Amino acid sequence: MSTRLLLGGSTVALVLALGACGTTDTTAEKAADTSTLPTTTSTAQAEITLPTATPVVTVSSGPAANEALATLNTLAVKGRAPKTGYDRALFGQAWTDDVNVDGGRNGCDTRNDILRRDLTGIVVKPGSNGCSVQSGTLADPYTGRSISFVRGQQTSSAVQIDHVVALSDAWQKGAQQLSPAQRADFANDPRNLQAVDGPTNQAKGDGDAATWLPPNRSYRCTYVARQVEVKAAYKLWVTQAEKDAITRILGDCGADVASTSTRQVPNTRTSTATPIPEPAYTPPTTTYTPPPAEDPAPSSVYYANCSAVRAAGADPIYAGQPGYSSKLDRDGDGVACE
Repeated sequence: MSTRLLLGGSTVALVLALGACGTTDTTAEKAADTSTLPTTTSTAQAEITLPTATPVVTVSSGPAANEALATLNTLAVKGRAPKTGYDRALFGQAWTDDVNVDGGRNGCDTRNDILRRDLTGIVVKPGSNGCSVQSGTLADPYTGRSISFVRGQQTSSAVQIDHVVALSDAWQKGAQQLSPAQRADFANDPRNLQAVDGPTNQAKGDGDAATWLPPNRSYRCTYVARQVEVKAAYKLWVTQAEKDAITRILGDCGADVASTSTRQVPNTRTSTATPIPEPAYTPPTTTYTPPPAEDPAPSSVYYANCSAVRAAGADPIYAGQPGYSSKLDRDGDGVACE
């Protein structure tokens, strides 16, 4: 597998540790912590290499929160760059398997990889090499509820795949400077993907930690720690409001924020190693031409909204399919009206 951006094993332990921190909503916390890879005896399914599943680990939250806070303090703090030029296509084909991250080039698209990782009791489509998930149960970390998933035009939208760090948020905080291959890795990196409740995902949109947090308070510590991990891995920055919000949440999880100012000079490093310079934001050098009001489609099919799509029994619509439009794809993941 090709070289990729990684934080190292310590951050894996960090995310696992933070799964145990938060408020006292025990039922919701248990639901959020049970997304394990289901056991299967299917030879075809076993041939697929999946992203690493998250085991249930109970540890003290304070040290893990402090580690997340330390990583947060290495991120640059800048204003949000203009969204000009953003397009989902700049992050590669939606759910492509041709990437250099866990699960890449395993013969199964990323969407199904994550469904297989996060759902339990899954049933896969015969003849799909154990790839296409037809049904299963999600212990949704965002709401703490148990959600049944059944693939179908009227039912698939109950479970969606969220980019923990939204693509457009990443675009405005450094992803413009990544190569196309790195952006494709970012969009398909299991560390940045989570199967969640569909309506809750739609409500999140492209919000960052300063504007949106999971309703399930017991998952917020893990949620912001994952955002920090991903942004550090891809050298993205945070806004001051975003950093303040994450610091506050980590403090609630036991991080020692008393001796750490949230108004530090960005990129202050105490290591004796030569620091990696953070490039200043520069606008894209290419000229951006805004897309037409309606995305071109292979046919004249047009839907005014997702209600019309569902009424026609056409949901979900993937990028490139008749009737797909970016205005119907609120989370920019290449799947409209999920």
